[in-house]
Amino acid sequence: MTKPPLLLLHGALGSRATWTALVPLLEARFAVHCLEFAGHGATPLRRAGFSMAGFVAEVQAYLAAQGIAQAGLFGYSMGGYVACELARADPDRVAGIVTLGTKFYWDAETAARETGRLDPQKIAAKVPHFAQALAARHSASGWEAVLGHTRDLLRELGATGGLRPADLAGLACCVRIMQGDRDPTVPLAESAEVAHALPHGELEVLPTTPHEFERVAPARLAATLTDFFAAF
Repeated sequence: MTKPPLLLLHGALGSRATWTALVPLLEARFAVHCLEFAGHGATPLRRAGFSMAGFVAEVQAYLAAQGIAQAGLFGYSMGGYVACELARADPDRVAGIVTLGTKFYWDAETAARETGRLDPQKIAAKVPHFAQALAARHSASGWEAVLGHTRDLLRELGATGGLRPADLAGLACCVRIMQGDRDPTVPLAESAEVAHALPHGELEVLPTTPHEFERVAPARLAATLTDFFAAF
């Protein structure tokens, strides 16, 4: 029997390596695909830099190149935002979506707060181990460039307002919004409001779970993804 395709979309500052522990737990059930966004990891940067529209186009191009007419999408943080934008732009491509730790609502104040955390000099001085990890991860563009383009992307989201309930009300596919109960980046009330605004939305709260993907239990996440996408 052919396994259904499941495409994993990493978050900001992430790469294909995000999924190292998760993929083996999913391969028995799914044909797992790991797209690495341009400018991240070992993938060269597009001339246009980072944008949500550009990331959506990358997903569309990847699915077309792989001959995948429709796929389930799991997106962590920024990846979940991209998945929902794809469902808005190209709904026939999307069988269903699970997001984790995705911030949908943006404004100038939120963007300023988040971009303030992406200063390479401060990171190198205060958390040098994190700077070293980013340097090892982003071999194509360099970690300082990745931070700079990510800051530009967040400012763009702050200017546009992100995705609001009215923007998501037209999504026809099933969407499960996952949120760690100890995630300081995304208010739980925001995730709940988004889930309730979706025509086929669900909310799942992970106990004792912060925002960092490295601290999410892989087996717990794999069980949720298998349960959700079993219907497709």
